[in-house]
Amino acid sequence: MADSDSDNNRAKLRTRPIVRLGLFLISHSTFVSVVCFIAGIVALLLLPVLAKNIYISENALMPGSAKNMLSSHDVSDAIKFINDLTDFEFRSKGSSIHELIAQYMSGLDAEVAYHKFYPQLDQFNPLHFFTSPDSGIISKNTSCSSLGINTVGIIRAPRGDGKEAIVLVTPYNPKKIDPGEALSLGIAYSVFSLLSRVTWLAKDIIWLVADSQYGEYSAVAAWLREYQAPVFYGVDIGNSETCNDNNTINEFGQNLYLDRKLYGGFRRAGTMAAALVIKVAEQANHLEDSLNIYAEASNGQMPNLDLINIVNYLAVHKQGLRIKVKKMWSLIGSRWLNTLGVVFESLGKIARSLNPQWKFGIPATEYVEGTATLASSLYYQGMGVPTGPHGAFRDYQVDAITLEISPKVSLTNKMIRRNEFILLGGRLIEGVILSINNLLEKFHQSFFLYLLTSPGKFVSVGVYMIPFALLVAPLPIVAASLHADANKSTLQATSAFEVDVSRESWEWLNSARKVLVFHLWGAVVSLLPYFLCRIPNTTPTINFIVWGLLSAFSLIVLYLILGSPVFEDAASQPEKSEWASLKSVTISTAFIGLSLMSVINFATAEIGALLIVPICLMARPLKLDTKARSLRTLLRATCNLALGFIGFPPVAYMLLKAAFEDFHGINVGDYWNWVESLWAWNSATYLYVGIVHLPCWALCIHILFHHC
Repeated sequence: MADSDSDNNRAKLRTRPIVRLGLFLISHSTFVSVVCFIAGIVALLLLPVLAKNIYISENALMPGSAKNMLSSHDVSDAIKFINDLTDFEFRSKGSSIHELIAQYMSGLDAEVAYHKFYPQLDQFNPLHFFTSPDSGIISKNTSCSSLGINTVGIIRAPRGDGKEAIVLVTPYNPKKIDPGEALSLGIAYSVFSLLSRVTWLAKDIIWLVADSQYGEYSAVAAWLREYQAPVFYGVDIGNSETCNDNNTINEFGQNLYLDRKLYGGFRRAGTMAAALVIKVAEQANHLEDSLNIYAEASNGQMPNLDLINIVNYLAVHKQGLRIKVKKMWSLIGSRWLNTLGVVFESLGKIARSLNPQWKFGIPATEYVEGTATLASSLYYQGMGVPTGPHGAFRDYQVDAITLEISPKVSLTNKMIRRNEFILLGGRLIEGVILSINNLLEKFHQSFFLYLLTSPGKFVSVGVYMIPFALLVAPLPIVAASLHADANKSTLQATSAFEVDVSRESWEWLNSARKVLVFHLWGAVVSLLPYFLCRIPNTTPTINFIVWGLLSAFSLIVLYLILGSPVFEDAASQPEKSEWASLKSVTISTAFIGLSLMSVINFATAEIGALLIVPICLMARPLKLDTKARSLRTLLRATCNLALGFIGFPPVAYMLLKAAFEDFHGINVGDYWNWVESLWAWNSATYLYVGIVHLPCWALCIHILFHHC
């Protein structure tokens, strides 16, 4: 017995420092909140300084180790293909452009097949979140004229076993091919022509010529859905077999369906190792040839960093292209950011003077550009919407990016320059395919969770989680402090009466009930678009206004029913205890929601923390601040009103859009369009905004106007 008592005493002594630390943080919650929030902002601003240079993690990739084999002969064939594409509408008589593409593919001894699909309806379905977009939802009135046709060519690898494949995607509009689409098809054809002759190929090559008349993503997603998980419809919608006449004779005098390389069914290759979407910008850059990389997919998913690294290495060191990623241009000329960059540069010089091995600090101009790129990376990941058709591959855990090549001059009438451009783009794609071909397994060595600060620098998950942790750390501390203060004020107010102490400890359930009402309202608001999108002949602005009116009405109804005095306890809490307890539970739910969202989409959680954490921490009834009539309380009331205005989701979206996308003019219908895109991609950002951010914002506003 003596030994057990001594063990218990030792355990108490071991836990006592933790308990003391917790009590200290709770008792100094205001100071801790200010320190943590400022530290979180500083850590966020330090991310460009802490960024690392990109490097190839997988040694087997060996980018640039082999000499390019793409020759002028392949370019000449591509030029002929482009000329036939651009002149097709004048030369063809009764045949389709799909057949011309299939004819060229078949001439390379590739397996050629058509994939027919129907346009997808962007219909809101609340049960399909966290899954791939449901491209199987099609219109009941589908006709042959609305049928999309993808053309697919497959080259079987001479050294492969058919278990792996690399995908090339070139979106185009068959009704009117613009010069950029024709060039992208020409670049892909030159590479496809080369790969049909090489002997080193170990992975099958799939060339998907995607019919983008209903959207690039829709065409790629429809083919991927059939490739990965075929769906058989129970009814025949618009008899697709009659939509493409099997006896059509093309202009070359051949029946394509009699060609031994054209297959009637759906053709497959091996498991996809990676995918490249090839596009050519229509407008010339006028300075130099450049390459834009788009990597963001739904829910902020990113491809393995090694895929971007090999593209960056080959483009810069082999082809002389300038790599570009999106930036927040409004930050480039910001004076405060330039001043901050100068400060960090000076601190870096001081650190290196003390110890040359300390590599802290970067040039001010590099810091400004890195911050602008980091902000853009956060924004596009946080929006939860793919930045190109490559996003369809990430829904099936296939690493994919979109490569958009921009020429420095117009290529319309300059044949020599066009040949050089096709050779440059073709050799870049050839080098990337050669590196991926060397892999014996899928990409896994490098990072999947990262933020770009430049084409050659990144911030890993272990670093960028620090600012988020500092931003949300005060929430549980302040919640515990408010709960303790609420219980103290309640006991003091009721000390003159005989009240059961255990009953007072459960007073927070009244606040929890109110918080639950607001979150139920958030769920109702999130479900309203399911009914609004079925109203015919409406504009986005009208839908947004109706959505707002119905949301306000549903909040009033829910609050009157579930929050009415009928459900209140007869011995209600004192005024201070009531709003403090409500704020405590609100902060707790905000902390839980942000933490869960950081697991699904960190960028959304980071932006959400920057918007909602300040008002959650500062929320206090305006009545109390105005009564005090001091400079500090009036400043706090003003900040609360400003934060409440900025934290309102439509306002926050408009401000972010204006900052990141050079938005001119304000249209409330744009918020509805963004929400539509979120549910079209089944993005978790939609659930966060509706069920976490909006209710927490409404609760903070409720606290501000408490008993006013």
